[in-house]
Amino acid sequence: MSTTATDDALAQDFVKFAVEAGVLRFGEFRTKAGRLSPYFFNSALFDDGAKLARLAEFYARRLLASGCEFDMLFGPAYKGITLAAASAMALAGLGRNVPFAFNRKEAKAHGEGGTLVGAPIAGRVVIVDDVITDGASKRESVDLLRVAGGEPAAVLIALDRMERGGSDDKLSARSAVEDFEQDYGLPVISVATLDDLLKYLESNADAALGTHFTRVVVYRERYGV
Repeated sequence: MSTTATDDALAQDFVKFAVEAGVLRFGEFRTKAGRLSPYFFNSALFDDGAKLARLAEFYARRLLASGCEFDMLFGPAYKGITLAAASAMALAGLGRNVPFAFNRKEAKAHGEGGTLVGAPIAGRVVIVDDVITDGASKRESVDLLRVAGGEPAAVLIALDRMERGGSDDKLSARSAVEDFEQDYGLPVISVATLDDLLKYLESNADAALGTHFTRVVVYRERYGV
């Protein structure tokens, strides 16, 4: 159900940007699942105004290009808060002004109270976050939005690792993204995928980055969907 086109110009531009910004790194990294991955995507390193503004433009352009119909954005705490706010600004700059909201981890007992902050939840809502690992926060967001009266329309993320879960001796049949799409019937829209990353590395085979291509391919063959 994923609506992301593979090997398009936007995805290649995004991968290049993430590498140059030091957000997408290569080497040997221990994942949450305990695997040794030859690459690591750390969205927390989009840590200044210029990088965040450009990241948000990629989100906005991908969302508009997807054809997804939506009325507002929602950012799950904590990373999603900044991403949803920045994406709303980028959308406004592209001529599409939409409201956004986010949630708190803990309910506020004073002031306006509650866990939801920002525009009232209404209409078709796109959940904005960086990646999907086990999908837990996105599942919580879907339930929260429905209780609040919204209609979850899609999840928008930066990178789809296209990676199966489970242990090495019993890998899942689907990735976390595919599990989420299957369980909730919602599309996951990603700015880029692991396939886009591989295409970028392959096209830079004569540069230093090209040395990482084989290691990422081997990892993809072992854990990818």
